[in-house]
Amino acid sequence: MALVLTEEQSMLRDSARGLISDKAPVSHLRHLRDSKDPTGFSKELWHSFAEMGFAGLLVPEEFGGSGLGFMEAGIVMKEIGRTLMPSPFLATSVVAASALSRGGNAAQKSEYLPKISNGSLLATLAIDEGAKHRPLQTSLQAVRAGNGFKLSGAKALVVDGHVADLLIVAARSVGSAGEREGLTLFLVNPKAKGVAIERTIMVDAHNAARIEFANVEVNADSVLGEVDQGAALLDGVLDIGRGAVAAEMVGLSDEVFGRTVEYLKNRKQFGKLIGEFQALQHRAAELYVDIEITRAATMKALQVLDADVAKAAAAVAVAKARAGTTATRAVQEGVQMHGGMGMTDQFDIGFFMKRARVCEELFGDANYHTEQLARARGY
Repeated sequence: MALVLTEEQSMLRDSARGLISDKAPVSHLRHLRDSKDPTGFSKELWHSFAEMGFAGLLVPEEFGGSGLGFMEAGIVMKEIGRTLMPSPFLATSVVAASALSRGGNAAQKSEYLPKISNGSLLATLAIDEGAKHRPLQTSLQAVRAGNGFKLSGAKALVVDGHVADLLIVAARSVGSAGEREGLTLFLVNPKAKGVAIERTIMVDAHNAARIEFANVEVNADSVLGEVDQGAALLDGVLDIGRGAVAAEMVGLSDEVFGRTVEYLKNRKQFGKLIGEFQALQHRAAELYVDIEITRAATMKALQVLDADVAKAAAAVAVAKARAGTTATRAVQEGVQMHGGMGMTDQFDIGFFMKRARVCEELFGDANYHTEQLARARGY
């Protein structure tokens, strides 16, 4: 399949870019940070997102969504990456919507997907428990009790967890941390007795939460997918999230590269435009090539996800690993080429560096994914 956008996808890109660049430039994130906004994103802008159909992009048409694919979700994520727009789109419209669409029963889909599509419900996946992304190390316990389970444990870095109306919680119903068998996904009301949520603002001024579960009771109807067999569902959902984050990092890298090149064209040093120095030209050219390769890898991963999520793990791992290293390189080169002013908070380039660092860790860094690839190939 060609690694280019179709006419319809190009129209979607232009539509998303117009809204996001107009309503949520980097100054929008700076304002939310400086004003210590309790939500961390613009509810008004999120409603505009929903009205334009973006919130329900991956929701099937029968539940009020657009029924589009992961390639289209990646297009929107790329535009979000260009301006660092804080938004529930990743947590709710990509990850949670995919989990419910792929693992939910008829009643669960009917209850939650229409609300995600119209922007009235925010949801998120609670998976990580430590500083690093290690899904199989899940140790939050799900103990059978009556007609359901009791959940006990804690989750860290739950994206947008402080504003979520629904938590999709990965818990261990049997076995020990590190084992693939025995994982179960649960739909949990964040207002349920025993749930304690602490908002944690990340270094990039985006939002996450630490959530503690103290004997939280959930009934059998709250199980998403099959009991003890949640690993396969979780694998697919995480790969979808990884592909989306890779797309965001491509957009971020694009924007940083464009800003840096523009600076090289206008900044004078020793009576010459610094863009005339060959050493900087070479570094910019190498970064451009790196971004284009990563763009192709990410588009390929999204296409494979659209074809068959179960067979996309390798392509997604390559894309997420490359996107992380490329974004890191892009922001480092950007800061260096901007000189001392690139290190100041008044200059936007620092916001991109911080977001790149968070995205690199989100759903697994480059080391995690290269290790997964090596294991899959028996190394």
